[in-house]
Amino acid sequence: MRRICLILPLAVASLVAWVLHPETISAQAPQGASYKETLPGSKVSFDMQAIPGGTFLMGTPEGEAGRAADEGPQHEVELKPFWMGKCEVTWDEFDVYWKSEDQPNARKDEPAASKADAITRPTPAYADETFGHGRDGNPVICITHHTAMEYCRWLSRKTGKWYRLPTEAEWEYACRAGTKTAYSFGNDPATVGDYGWFADNSEELAKKVGQKKPNPWGLHDMHGNVMEWCVDHYEKDAYARFAINKLSVRPVVMPSEKRFSHAARGGSWADKPVSLRSGARRGSDKSWIRLDPQRPQSIWWLTSAEFVGFRVVRPLEEQTELVGLRSKVTKQSP
Repeated sequence: MRRICLILPLAVASLVAWVLHPETISAQAPQGASYKETLPGSKVSFDMQAIPGGTFLMGTPEGEAGRAADEGPQHEVELKPFWMGKCEVTWDEFDVYWKSEDQPNARKDEPAASKADAITRPTPAYADETFGHGRDGNPVICITHHTAMEYCRWLSRKTGKWYRLPTEAEWEYACRAGTKTAYSFGNDPATVGDYGWFADNSEELAKKVGQKKPNPWGLHDMHGNVMEWCVDHYEKDAYARFAINKLSVRPVVMPSEKRFSHAARGGSWADKPVSLRSGARRGSDKSWIRLDPQRPQSIWWLTSAEFVGFRVVRPLEEQTELVGLRSKVTKQSP
């Protein structure tokens, strides 16, 4: 009975979204309840929101205000159910990983070749890693894609559940939450401040997570606060390749050993509303580490990207190419 009660709120929310936007999404009923995860050995916890599987139009229509060339062509995508972090990963969570030296046991379902690999952790930052943005309850910032990937690998072993970064498709699907509008709350950027922190209301600082209204599927800060890493290598023309097929099933551009470029979504506290749109994309580049005085420059920290963080997903059933995924970046990576 308790499991049924947990599932019902999300099912009702999905039904309401469909009633308001019946043309927008074909979604399966959620196949798992939302839940709270407590990191073993600590009092730190985070919430995971159940996201129903379904199909949606990924990308933005040509007439959308502020649309960039890398947001099209639109193409139909099918996704399986998954869970997504209700909020962005906070320093509270990240510090449990970064400030410990434990080596949790490998998961039983990890590929044999990776079971012996130890979890690695960031080297000490050369300056205040929060850059004055705040710590308790605040989103992690200035970490590289490699760091976020290693955190997910640690989290997977620590909890015994498979966590990773979302694919671009999963991220946009969850952000849209059954809508086709520029934002999950409609097309009018005048109301973006109700849902996100951005250039006009942030006072040039990232804010504690979960303070703004959630989207229709219960996710906070999908618009603004910090931009969020996706697992994908960023390709400007990826959508043209995906659109060749009538339906793209769980598309992803696999990350490589290259440090740049990786996809980041959602816009940040430093951006104008146009960058907070559900379909807006951005790829990382070397300007994000331009102030790093170290040689070689750190593969863990971004000295010039106070606007980027991440949230995690947990697939109900992992897609084959992402099983056992780990970062390939090393100190020798270009």
